[in-house]
Amino acid sequence: MQLRIYILILTLLVMGSCSDDFTDLTPLGNVTTGNFWKTEDDANTAANGLYQHWDDDDLFGRGIMYLIAACDDFHQGRNDAAAAAIRNFQATGQEGRIANIYPKMYTVIQRANTILRYVPEMNIDASVKNRVLGEAYFARAHAYFWLAPRFGDHRAGIPIVTVENMDETKFTRPSHVIENYSLMEQDLKQAAELLPYLTEYGSSDLGKAHKDAAHAYLAKTYLLWAQYDQSKWTDVVTYADLVISSPTGRSLINTGNPAEDFASVFYVENNFSTEYIFSAVSSNERGQILPGVMLENTGWGLYNGWGTFSPALELYNAFEEGDQRKKATLLEFGDTFEFLGNARRYYSGNSWTGIQVNKYMQPYRTPESVHLNPNGDYPTTNLNIPLIRFAEVLLMKSEALIMMGQDGDAPLNLVRQRAGLAPISGATLADLKQERRVELAAEYADRHLDLVRWGDAQAAYAKQATGRNHSEKTNPDSGFEVYETWPARNFNPAIHHVWPIPPNTIAISGISQNEGW
Repeated sequence: MQLRIYILILTLLVMGSCSDDFTDLTPLGNVTTGNFWKTEDDANTAANGLYQHWDDDDLFGRGIMYLIAACDDFHQGRNDAAAAAIRNFQATGQEGRIANIYPKMYTVIQRANTILRYVPEMNIDASVKNRVLGEAYFARAHAYFWLAPRFGDHRAGIPIVTVENMDETKFTRPSHVIENYSLMEQDLKQAAELLPYLTEYGSSDLGKAHKDAAHAYLAKTYLLWAQYDQSKWTDVVTYADLVISSPTGRSLINTGNPAEDFASVFYVENNFSTEYIFSAVSSNERGQILPGVMLENTGWGLYNGWGTFSPALELYNAFEEGDQRKKATLLEFGDTFEFLGNARRYYSGNSWTGIQVNKYMQPYRTPESVHLNPNGDYPTTNLNIPLIRFAEVLLMKSEALIMMGQDGDAPLNLVRQRAGLAPISGATLADLKQERRVELAAEYADRHLDLVRWGDAQAAYAKQATGRNHSEKTNPDSGFEVYETWPARNFNPAIHHVWPIPPNTIAISGISQNEGW
């Protein structure tokens, strides 16, 4: 069995509880020495707790996706005032859609710190000790990865909490977010030294942090860092190459069938394929809800999708002629697809844009009992949701080479060739931006963060989002007119490049709010 949710629930009971209203940077239920921290089982139980947030609705279920949905590719698909405030850059930080992202990631940081405090002194097998410590270093860096670029900038980073200050209740913000990146760099290098390769894990440990994941996140940390320090582009290439040349045989899924290969990346059978780097591991009993979030609202009366996000027509139009990723990524009126064991043609009475994300829909092809939660009110599946995958590693290398004035064609063209497209010669940054957009659409790679770091967000968001208004919502062959689904927005790059820190966290921890929010 994979690293399952019931193990994580047991972990919570052992490690102590954290308040649902947790807004401080220190959890309310630290592990105490007591009878714990004695055996290998104790260390493994603590390490398992580092992954409890995988299925959290406030995080990788959909919380972080609300921040990504500020981009130009898709937006909320239902009336939701809190989500609208986020997308319109009018958020306060206390909206229920995002208020828990910040404190819950600090809970992960504190769990990692607790492991780093106690495990070094444990008298257990050295290989177990090293692996658990590697997981803790990775988890701390990974939590900061989701917080630092979204809440910190050149004016102030976010509080650095380590073993040395983890018991404090008041914190200061570092003067620059690169101090966070520096800690992430140190942690990920430590993790890479201590962790095994994925291929060294047994089936019960698939999904845990591993060496390739640490190297991939080092590459992406340097990618983010490079907007402040151009010398970091070299490091992007160095660590991308460690993944590309890994003895685990990392590669794109590419059988020479472009119409199927890209789509199959998001099949349950490929949860741990050669393209897998690191994902939010899921199960149909209690797992990742993002596929259900993307599914048609009420699922045509057959299974309870939520219809939370709708792709914009601008994303649909961004794909080149012949790009096989288009059909794999998006469903439009008239498309044939399998749903719960039966063939259907797509239509939607709910989608604001007349288009649905198709990328995560494979679990819904078969009858409910195969891949879906039997509780239709919480439509989770056993499809892992990628957080970083091999194609992005290739594109990070290409971007770094282009930014250094070198030839980034080879890694870029591997991605294009798999999609059935002709190679590019002399790839430019514009070419790279195009590939990231269509390859990684509606993924946690984060289109919004890309636009911000490239300096493109203000111009992109000054344009309206559009969709198709079909005259007959239940007719797959219905005609349509193009209409505005979201008006142009005012993005101020001096303010909106970061998000507001939750006010409750500010009140309790003593840190300052991001300027302008």
